Amino acid sequence: MRVVGNVHSMGLGGFTGQPVEIQGNIGQGLPKFTVSGSVDASLREAKDRVRAAIVNSGFKFPELAVTVALAPAQLRKEGSGFDLGMALSLLIAGGQAATERLRGTVFLGELALDGRVRAVRGVLPLLLAARDHGFVRAVVPVANLREAALVDELEVGGAQSLSQVVAWLAGDGALDSVSDDPVPPAPSVPDMADVVGQSAARQALEVAAAGGHHVLMVGPPGIGKTMLAARLPGILPELDPAESLQVTAIHSVAGTLPDTHPLITVPPFVAPHHSVSAAALLGGGTGMARPGAVSRAHRGVLFLDECAEMGAKVLDGLRQPLEEGEIRLSRRDGDTKYPARFLLLLAANPCPCAPAHDIDCVCSSVVRRRYLGKLSGPLLDRVDIRVQMEPPGPTMLLTGQGEPSAAIAARVATARAQARERWREQGWTTNAEVPGNALRQDFPLSRAALAPIERYLRDGRITARGADRALRLAWTLNDLRGGTSPELDDVAQALMYRDRNF
Repeated sequence: MRVVGNVHSMGLGGFTGQPVEIQGNIGQGLPKFTVSGSVDASLREAKDRVRAAIVNSGFKFPELAVTVALAPAQLRKEGSGFDLGMALSLLIAGGQAATERLRGTVFLGELALDGRVRAVRGVLPLLLAARDHGFVRAVVPVANLREAALVDELEVGGAQSLSQVVAWLAGDGALDSVSDDPVPPAPSVPDMADVVGQSAARQALEVAAAGGHHVLMVGPPGIGKTMLAARLPGILPELDPAESLQVTAIHSVAGTLPDTHPLITVPPFVAPHHSVSAAALLGGGTGMARPGAVSRAHRGVLFLDECAEMGAKVLDGLRQPLEEGEIRLSRRDGDTKYPARFLLLLAANPCPCAPAHDIDCVCSSVVRRRYLGKLSGPLLDRVDIRVQMEPPGPTMLLTGQGEPSAAIAARVATARAQARERWREQGWTTNAEVPGNALRQDFPLSRAALAPIERYLRDGRITARGADRALRLAWTLNDLRGGTSPELDDVAQALMYRDRNF
């Protein structure tokens, strides 16, 4: 048996791409089509798609024993992105396609029955890996062309159909290139000026944005919790090029990358419904786990509204990514990990009846404690800022106007720049990322400034983790006022943000 069709593609293993060699062979025997190499159901179904696409594109499908092998065999392959490579391997094996341009080229794309090349997910991380493995060209679906063009040092062509790719291989045609049409502007983030009153909550979100701290807002319905949350990305700095590429790659793997804006430059805002499952929040699925909401919110905001209505086990699943900035998932086809460094924003009503005014509440003290009891102590210990929100007065609603996002964002950017310069040698970008031992040993505070933390530890009002988080918050408060080191007032205010019993 002689293998004559040899094409390269890329397989996705979690968040990383791996080269896949597709070998097509046409041998003697009764007509059959065999696909081997640890393939999933969608790849076994590819036999029908590939056969129909070849015939409907004007080529001849061999009525012999046809075998397509995807190597390495130990790598689990899933998805429809290998269709184009499989079809080309058979056309090359049958002498219906040229081979001069195969060297250094990877092929990605799903085939429609009429031979059109459909978009696939995960193109960006696949091509980044292809470049790192020495490939110099890539053929991708036209719908993925803008995304693929984000990869430097890789020649990218867009394919509309199988016949177009075959013509390109023979030197008789060209592939599509990225359009010069201007990319429409990304959707704008709502402005903080729309929120009237709530000065304490607005200040808390400014501190959270400056240091990357997590927040819990508790207040009656209709008070502005969701409005404030939706406007939080507007005061965060734009993503730097490395962060932007990483966030875009995550959304590409998840299949949530917008067609018109392939490069994500604004911190993402992810707000799943309170009925979300653990798999949808943290990541999961059969085979190899796909990114969940925590990873899609990487370098952005994860907003959990009505968090007291969520399952306690679902909420406690946040503890590991909050602590480590990544999520590790184990599924049938292997282990994978995704980045998950996000700003968590929790919002809840104070009780189940949730009246507009607390005096009208009919819930007993036991019911109120049980309602917020789903927020476990270990989870709340990782939330640096807790805010009790009250309804604004009628005069404020009629005549007031909040400070615009641009003014707040300028202060946040200044504070972040000061923190980034301080942690530059260690590689941390925000105060929330700094380990507690580094704060205590390398940047110690005066005994006078640490006195409130020592008192809280002695009284059992905070844990050792809570003390470290209070120190991080104190550094952020210091950066916002432009100081050189946290003082007593900064530490006291940091503890006040944590010392709230709802």
